[in-house]
Amino acid sequence: MLHAQFVRSTVAHGEVESVDLSATREVPGVVAAFTAAELEAGDIEAVLDRPLSQFVPTAMPVLARDRVRYVGEPIAIVLAEDPYAVEDGVEAAKVGYRALRPVLSDRQALAEGAPLVHDAAVANTLVDVSMFATEGIDEVIDAAPCVVNVRMKTGRQNALPLETRGAVAQWDAREEQLLVQTCTQTPHQVRTVMAACLGLREAAVRVVVPDMGGGFGQKCVVGREEIAAGAAALRLRRPVKWIEDRRDALTASFLAREQRYDVRAAFDGDGRILALDADVVCDMGAYSCYPFTAGIEPLMASAEMPGVYRVPSYRVRGRAVTTNKAPTAPYRGVSRPQIVMVMERLFERAARELDVDPVEIRRRNLITEFPYTGINDVTYDPGSYLESLDLCEKVLKDEGWYERRSRECAQGRFIGIGYSCFSERTGYGSAAFAKRKMAVVPGFDMAECRMDLSGCVTVTTGTMSHGQSHETTLAQIVADRLGLDLAQVKIHQGDTDRVTYGFGTFASRSATIGGSAVARAATALADRLLDLAAHLLETNRDNVELGRGRIRLRDDHSRALTFEELADVAYLKAHLLPKEAEPGLTAAATFDVQGDGTFSNAAHGVVVELDPGTGGVKILRYVCVEDCGVAINPKVVEGQARGGIAQGIAGALFEEVTYDEQGEPSCASFIDYKVPTANEIPDISVHHLETPCAFTESGAKGAGEGGTIGAPAAVLNAVNDALRPTGIELDDTPIRPEILHRALESMETLENA
Repeated sequence: MLHAQFVRSTVAHGEVESVDLSATREVPGVVAAFTAAELEAGDIEAVLDRPLSQFVPTAMPVLARDRVRYVGEPIAIVLAEDPYAVEDGVEAAKVGYRALRPVLSDRQALAEGAPLVHDAAVANTLVDVSMFATEGIDEVIDAAPCVVNVRMKTGRQNALPLETRGAVAQWDAREEQLLVQTCTQTPHQVRTVMAACLGLREAAVRVVVPDMGGGFGQKCVVGREEIAAGAAALRLRRPVKWIEDRRDALTASFLAREQRYDVRAAFDGDGRILALDADVVCDMGAYSCYPFTAGIEPLMASAEMPGVYRVPSYRVRGRAVTTNKAPTAPYRGVSRPQIVMVMERLFERAARELDVDPVEIRRRNLITEFPYTGINDVTYDPGSYLESLDLCEKVLKDEGWYERRSRECAQGRFIGIGYSCFSERTGYGSAAFAKRKMAVVPGFDMAECRMDLSGCVTVTTGTMSHGQSHETTLAQIVADRLGLDLAQVKIHQGDTDRVTYGFGTFASRSATIGGSAVARAATALADRLLDLAAHLLETNRDNVELGRGRIRLRDDHSRALTFEELADVAYLKAHLLPKEAEPGLTAAATFDVQGDGTFSNAAHGVVVELDPGTGGVKILRYVCVEDCGVAINPKVVEGQARGGIAQGIAGALFEEVTYDEQGEPSCASFIDYKVPTANEIPDISVHHLETPCAFTESGAKGAGEGGTIGAPAAVLNAVNDALRPTGIELDDTPIRPEILHRALESMETLENA
């Protein structure tokens, strides 16, 4: 096996004048090194079916050719017999550049006369879409008694899975197939791109995903490095292993979240929202990701900004700009943490302007009648929006936090309480993704259940677990449908030769779509077992029922056949089968959501204390009231909520990828990229409500992203509540300690004057 690493760009923007790998090839242990021209891999290109005025495609070469667009962009691949030699080989490479002025922010990108990151992208704009514009909205805003504004920026983040990206690729001469073992959330998408880039038939590529330590969206797009590893293995006919080191993971992997909002909202005198007008600019880095494109963040923000509130008039413009930074991919929640922060800040600001309780103003605007079709052309299925908020507030009041805030603030401490209300669209089906006009339209999922001679069931699913306990949750669904013990169900996923097709795991689709496909396949297998049992027991189909690992007569429970006995006939005594029945016990099914998906919802309540000495934020209490429909496994749901909340707190208070004036990322290690530890994440209380979904097989809704979506807004609102005596309000995240310190210090100075 050979170890691979990459010669990466040391400049953010430049023309590549020369790549000299001669010294690299002389390093002891180095076996080969390839430039883009030598590797001969095709480009990765994601497209939207939109006119050039709305979307500009950008081909992402597997290895950069004549131009580099961010620090860390791969230029050449080096292969050696051990991981130490490959690093020496990378260091020996010499690359000549003609440096160009980098574009390092959305404001720079849109400035007149700015350098172009891509010559085809005028004004460095990849996406420019105005999805909604209610007629007469300006008149509504002009006549409103209360108009509030929020100008907000969120910092660039890294999804930071515990396990970095990696791949092991090898050519199987016997199968005439390239086997790629890689940590991806979307194995079939990797297969498609790998085959296209390397000029292979899809059947000549097999992608297998081993156990994977986290993904969070960063691994639901196709990376250049895994394609390059496959190309090198194909050329050299030797296994090639690439494991991303943490420096590259922090600086050159797919990033997310850098967005700017300029939003105004109009309210009537009673605090009911009348209109919402938004301009959204997302810094997407150097390229579009495959398959979602650079439209993933602005289109999500534009489509879903009204959220859980009744907004009668809406106008939005969403733009994706390209800059000389690592490209952006989906990250847990995709723009919804940002749009929830915007909406919740607007309601907080309106509450102050109108002297209305901040929880009460939310109550007056929450959607309470379902199904509800919003101004954004999205239909929301039933949820517990008001009930979640009421319970969240009740918990904090019953625990005495309101009295403690009043008492301790009077003593000079800075304690604040903040809320957020939100929905999480889950189970995006083909119809929902088609509205984005993607060339690749994800949505459906496929599943197969196969019973063996021992009565155990093997299940294949197109979803892909990266830590969400699919092996437990999906097995529960099958065991429930077939009356089996959990130990008798085995889940297989992440193998493109074993699984017919699937879109993997992202957008909280696994329980809703993948789980529904599995449920349908299990039900179809149960039907086959019931038909066979009725035939063998010489009775009507209506007179048989599933028990625990057997099928019995309804009118005589003593007469029954075990699953093993039925499987014995299905496989070994086919002559006893009904004439129309085929041998074996296998059933397959698909599932797709028709319409806009299903909406989980939650309310978060946070109590914080600010430290005037350090500008630090301590979270004293965190309450989450969530409703994801039927919670198939409540412990799994709580784990998802807690993990998501931890990532949301990280975005609110700690994490940000920053750059110097030359475009060099300043967070190459955890010394500089501030990740919260268990010491900063509080104990989180999770309360469950249950509004079953009417159109998924189990009544479940998704639960994967809600914690991340709601946490930043709740923390930011709590911090602003604590800052109220200073007269200062913050809208940007992460909340910097030095800003809080200055605000609190100025307050102390005024008090002592």
